[in-house]
Amino acid sequence: MMKLFSVMAAAVFACSMLAASELLVKDGDKIAFLGDSITAQGNGNKTSGYVHLVMEGLRAQGLKDISAVPAGVSGHKSIQMLARLEKDVIAKKPQWMLLSCGVNDVWHQFYKKPNGVSLEDYKKNITEIVDKAQAAGIKVMLLTSTMITENSRDKKNVALKPYNDFLLELAKERNLPVADLNARMLRELRAMGPLPGNRLTGDGVHMNAMGNVMMASGILEAFGVSPEAVAKLRDEWFARPRMMPIGSTQVRVSVNEYMKLRRKAAKDKQRLDDIVTKVVRDYIGTIDAN
Repeated sequence: MMKLFSVMAAAVFACSMLAASELLVKDGDKIAFLGDSITAQGNGNKTSGYVHLVMEGLRAQGLKDISAVPAGVSGHKSIQMLARLEKDVIAKKPQWMLLSCGVNDVWHQFYKKPNGVSLEDYKKNITEIVDKAQAAGIKVMLLTSTMITENSRDKKNVALKPYNDFLLELAKERNLPVADLNARMLRELRAMGPLPGNRLTGDGVHMNAMGNVMMASGILEAFGVSPEAVAKLRDEWFARPRMMPIGSTQVRVSVNEYMKLRRKAAKDKQRLDDIVTKVVRDYIGTIDAN
């Protein structure tokens, strides 16, 4: 029996080592996250931000000695990211750089005073960022830009498409890993079905808890984590209680519980805030009764 156990343990160990060897990230690696406010918030939220979820997901695969280099700045476009690449990324000597850029380049074209970045200039800036990072010995992963509003037919998302098409072409040309987060976001929105308001974002652009899980899932799979392992992580993340905004109230609930509340509110044609207020009132009423 002991011999059988030893053989089984060795087999399990061999399988885990095989899985680890298939990962693009190695123990001891530093990963730089270059981006805009979506990345800044993905690092700033210590409990549900996508940067932290990516690192947690990699550690769950046995990579204990890895670290993140946060490099997200609100409002930044490709031209600003290029300008600070040396200081914020290259000087930190990471083994990897994840590049998330494009939302502001397009979104800011629709401001009252447009100050976005043309597709031609975007291509030049992104290519130079990749060139400089690779020249410094840094491996690059490209992230396609997530949606600008959760409506795929919105004119801003139509304008964003050629920018993402370029990223996919560049990844293929340079043999770079790519996390197609735009396509993943669209798939997850379709799978969730219609609900009043935004589903993966707080404001149509910046990720909520579910959107951060969506981003982290795509990045982890691009790094070589199996879909099965990512699915297990997602189950854990969605079951984890956290403080989440519901109307004007902060409530400690899991994503699973939050979605049940949203679906109930939609079914009963109620505001989510009203449901939470009623629950609190009922609870206070039970205290008064005692």
